[in-house]
Amino acid sequence: MAINFGDVLDRIGERRRDELALTSDTGSLSWADFTSRTNALAHGLLAQGLKAGDKVGFYLFNGADYVETLAACLKARLVHVNINFRYLPNELDYVLNDVEVSALVFDHRLADRVEQLPEQTRARILRFTNSDVSGNGDCVSLSELRENHETSLLDTERRGDDFIFICTGGTTGQPKAVMWEQADLARALFRETLGSESRDHTDVDLIARLDEPKAYTSPLIASPLMHGAGLLAVLTTFANGGHVIVTDNNGPFDARHHWRLVERHKADALAIVGDAFAKPLLQALEQGHFNLESLRLIGSSGVMWSRPVKQKFLEYIPQVKLFDSLGSSEAMGLGVSMMDKDGSTQTARFTLGVSCAVFGEDNQPVLPGSGKPGFLARSGPMPRGYYNDPDKTARTFREIDGVRYCFPGDMCTVDADLTINLLGRGSSCINTGGEKVFPEEVEEALKLHPDVSDALVFGLDDPNWGQSVTAVVLWTGDVQFDVEVLRTFLRDHLAPYKIPKRIHATDQAMRKANGKADYAGMKALFPRAA
Repeated sequence: MAINFGDVLDRIGERRRDELALTSDTGSLSWADFTSRTNALAHGLLAQGLKAGDKVGFYLFNGADYVETLAACLKARLVHVNINFRYLPNELDYVLNDVEVSALVFDHRLADRVEQLPEQTRARILRFTNSDVSGNGDCVSLSELRENHETSLLDTERRGDDFIFICTGGTTGQPKAVMWEQADLARALFRETLGSESRDHTDVDLIARLDEPKAYTSPLIASPLMHGAGLLAVLTTFANGGHVIVTDNNGPFDARHHWRLVERHKADALAIVGDAFAKPLLQALEQGHFNLESLRLIGSSGVMWSRPVKQKFLEYIPQVKLFDSLGSSEAMGLGVSMMDKDGSTQTARFTLGVSCAVFGEDNQPVLPGSGKPGFLARSGPMPRGYYNDPDKTARTFREIDGVRYCFPGDMCTVDADLTINLLGRGSSCINTGGEKVFPEEVEEALKLHPDVSDALVFGLDDPNWGQSVTAVVLWTGDVQFDVEVLRTFLRDHLAPYKIPKRIHATDQAMRKANGKADYAGMKALFPRAA
């Protein structure tokens, strides 16, 4: 029997019955209670007509509902599909149809957006909500499924090639679903422990790990679960038989609340998203006192985590290690950077990960120490590709000298000691606060305004967000250019994080003679994010 997270959850539930599995704003669950609730939810989802291999969209904030529904889907052999809770109805509709989602689990606070979906989309998907179903049409509540179905283990034979989908923007185009077979995902997460790259490992490998001592068993996962980093943190913690701590994060990030949760639940690790989370957390440390003796690790991925902020953290919490991971939904462990009170590291410098390499545009390896820029790539366990997108799959997953590599798009140089220096993405994708924004999508939304005849969008370095979305427009209206009017217009077309933080108007040519966008010229005119 190949590795399957549903089997792993069943086995851990038996072995760790009286230990904590999940703590959230609604309370704590032992492994025994967590197992019963997620079994009932799995039975309930199947009773609604879903079957193995059907895809379930998660349009949820962080919280117990996300974690319990994830576990239920793993047990029922249903395919998890994360959906950004910031998406507006048109963006939500795109993902639901592109990934061919069969059911949508949504937070009741997002019900208005779900009801604005086109009728043909709403008619073909089952809808489940995490609250009372009154006013939500033919929706079924998760609590109803838990209360009205048996709590026994499911009688099903799970497989190592059962999928988990992680929707990502990638480096070009609209969001796409990365297709991970569960056996491969487990080997990617635990490759050093599981050993070889063969495909015959069983769930016993992960169960055997439960008897090994763990440095971190109770992480507070502040990262959004609808991003790959947060999702994988949950899977890793559960596979270690640990205790996941989450809190609802639908509003502005509350740093003081997170420190209080660390203090209250004695969390030994904290998962964040770069400076966008680290700076508010640091400010809260400077303004108040918290007992953080339990904390041993702060981990980040997805966006820049600057060296000065790391150094300040270590002044307040000297016992922690700061773990900065470079990776993506397609390729985990491209590089790592560790810092503690006895050491130091520079921003955007990582040690090249296991099974990783750097290749030039000619697909030849970049010689360490040469100073030549190249593209980061990783071999070993990796996704099957992107759902329903063979062209993008072929561009990202390529074979070189008989070895399959994943090229997520990060460019770097590599020093003689295998330290990599990030240069950025090979495309124009903007990474702002851990969110990926595609210039073309924002440009098209801007050009829907009757007074905008052309628009270019790019990212500029930003001390808080890594990059800030910046736009330059060719304004041809009779009325005076007004930034706030244009931003208000965009709120009907884009999720809030995609709306440019700064919009400039220009009368200069925005395109070259061949018609291609002159991004370099516009960045030279407006070089600063603040």
